[in-house]
Amino acid sequence: MPAAPTDLFIDGAWRAASDGQTFPVENPATQQVIAKVADASIEDGKAAAAAAATALPAWSRRAPRARAEILRRAYELVIAAKDDLADLITAENGKALADARAEVAYAAEFFRWYSEEAVRIDGHLTLSPSGDKRIIEISQPVGVSLLLTPWNLPAAMITRKVAPALAAGCTVVVKPSRQTPLTALFLARLLTEAGVPDGVVNIVPTARDIAVTAELIGNGPVRALSFTGSTRVGSALLGQAAERVLKTSMELGGNAPFIVFEDADLDAAVAGALVAKMRHNAEACTAANRFYVHARVREEFVSRLVEGLAAMKVGPGTDLSVQVGPMASASARDSLTEAVQSAVDSGGRVLLGGSPVKGTGYYFPPTLIDQVPPTAAVLNEELFGPVAPVVAFDSEDEVITMANSTEMGLGSYVFTRDLRRGLAVAERLESGMVGLNTGIFSDPAAPFGGVKQSGIGREGGRHGIHEFLETKYIATQW
Repeated sequence: MPAAPTDLFIDGAWRAASDGQTFPVENPATQQVIAKVADASIEDGKAAAAAAATALPAWSRRAPRARAEILRRAYELVIAAKDDLADLITAENGKALADARAEVAYAAEFFRWYSEEAVRIDGHLTLSPSGDKRIIEISQPVGVSLLLTPWNLPAAMITRKVAPALAAGCTVVVKPSRQTPLTALFLARLLTEAGVPDGVVNIVPTARDIAVTAELIGNGPVRALSFTGSTRVGSALLGQAAERVLKTSMELGGNAPFIVFEDADLDAAVAGALVAKMRHNAEACTAANRFYVHARVREEFVSRLVEGLAAMKVGPGTDLSVQVGPMASASARDSLTEAVQSAVDSGGRVLLGGSPVKGTGYYFPPTLIDQVPPTAAVLNEELFGPVAPVVAFDSEDEVITMANSTEMGLGSYVFTRDLRRGLAVAERLESGMVGLNTGIFSDPAAPFGGVKQSGIGREGGRHGIHEFLETKYIATQW
């Protein structure tokens, strides 16, 4: 594992926690502690926010092109350090090295994309209908932004927030997951090398996240909150943010349906299913969670998918022949055991996997459960692991009803050779994103986000920068 900073990063300096506390970071493949990281206190969080507030005026006034050039250098530095970053992600997250490398490339693209968007923040000028004034609209940075990121994509979930915030002229405080703080701290070092001024980016890992986050949301200079994580936590954060009417963006839980119609290209559908389900260790909010397969092709699709899943090697992510690393924690592994049992209790049949791998490490093998009834409780859970429940359907209306029968609405997948039907179904699905005949829809150039309880706002694309901008209206005459 490459050397990574373990101190807090506040106002351009590395420092220990104010009270000297640390917390351990564990490798989920070995269950060994690989680092002890400074555990930010409430005082440390306040210091980070104060540093961001002090740095805000100069950074927000810096020319858009100057901000863009720094982000472009950050992109180049991440690409240059891709191997070290991937090794670090695998060490603290557990995912296979191939997935970690793909994540680094994805993460870097947000710096490149928003280096281009930084110079395209526009306004609007019109004459009022009455003719008595000019209406001028300009965009300005919202201010100090608190960014709360998860463990499953520890690099990309940071760059997807930091890049548009900096492009907009905001300064930030980042609280990464306590499970994966090393990647965040490594990125802070690269951003400093890229030329980010002191105080513009501050990183405060903490095991006291509830208290630290509550203080930052409830008091001080923070004006925007961006969170990626569970709907339960996001809902609680929204309640806290409402007290001060902070600008919020939330990328919350998913429960993606994967729909295979009877006319689908089954080769493409199985290949798409393997990517949509298993990418990033199947620990992604966009992962295919519920497989709805037309009754005419269910048996053949299931047979092919079992074959594909069975061929995936489970083991330490550092082994280049491995496609499935350990789950990120013991609780993640154990929740999958409970989900499988729930599916079996409802009438499902386990055709592959089904129980944790014995021995060291939080391993759970690729698992397929066939003949799951559409009313099974497991279909209402975000599995966040390599478990694939399969449900048969007979009609388009039936499957759309089943797919929409959840409070979540992040992503969906549809496979059919009929483009008309595919687009019509995509319009009817209650989700913010749809992969039509593809197992991947995430792209830095596209808006990422959900509907219903899967979130508020969008990240990525031309939309992402607007989460960190406010519109000001100026009335004048000439």
